[in-house]
Amino acid sequence: MQTLNLKQLEAFCAVVERGSFTAAAERLFLSPTAVMKQINALESRLGLRLFDRTSGGVRLTAAGRTVQSGAQALIREAEDLLAAAKEAAQASDTTFCVGTSLLNPAKPFMELWYRTSDAFPGYKLHLVPFEDTSENILTVIDKLGEQFDFLVGVCVSKAWLSRCCMLPLGHYRKMIAVPRGHRLSAKKELALTDLYGETLMMVSRGDSGVNDRLRDDLMQNHPQIRIADTPPFYDLSVFNRAVETNRLLLSLECWQEVHPGLVTLPVRWDYSIPYGLLYSKNAPPDVLQLVEAVRACTGTSV
Repeated sequence: MQTLNLKQLEAFCAVVERGSFTAAAERLFLSPTAVMKQINALESRLGLRLFDRTSGGVRLTAAGRTVQSGAQALIREAEDLLAAAKEAAQASDTTFCVGTSLLNPAKPFMELWYRTSDAFPGYKLHLVPFEDTSENILTVIDKLGEQFDFLVGVCVSKAWLSRCCMLPLGHYRKMIAVPRGHRLSAKKELALTDLYGETLMMVSRGDSGVNDRLRDDLMQNHPQIRIADTPPFYDLSVFNRAVETNRLLLSLECWQEVHPGLVTLPVRWDYSIPYGLLYSKNAPPDVLQLVEAVRACTGTSV
């Protein structure tokens, strides 16, 4: 004897709704034969004829009309049960998604997660890689709350901060990347006078107050250093260009391993840039709870 199951009830309801096996098959993405087998199995299991088959289609019998209301209720109950089970599974095994890339690595967040994860039993951390390109980085930021819950970003960009919230975590020193084989590449530290006669690549003016102040300082006090604009957001092509043109590149201490053809050196200045935890302006409660946990363990503020 066939066992009653939801597939049979769904086929039954589809035939009732559409009026024929062929139309029900189209709705269920099955063959008409498969639908007929489901109905035959259901009738066999119940010991009842549910449809009168006619040349014009099918018509419910009296028994079929009785089964119809019960079948719909059973399907709704099963759907509600499945939704509740999924919700329970999500509550007990939830994942925080953290974006990571070559220029925006998730590594600074990992220690913070291990220090705060006890407050989030059942939660896991999932790293989601993305590509750094000057064209798509704002799209990546816009995906906070969708593709990612968090990014750890170097962030003084007005364009970035207009799109998300940021919890400061610290500062990275501004450094200079020098092509290997360049006359300055063997130095341990650079003085600004070492840069005289060189071309320094840095982002164009307008999006970062820190970079604009550094640019003004160089132009006013060290005009012997030539400045060449890069796109407002770095990607690997900017590092490649520095190597290919044998130019210096304004960089950060966290980018020392980005390009093997460059040596990143400290400079005798006081310029640094903040980095922090970026998250959506419409973040869900658990994301905000993690932000507060990180804030508490680091002692940082907005």
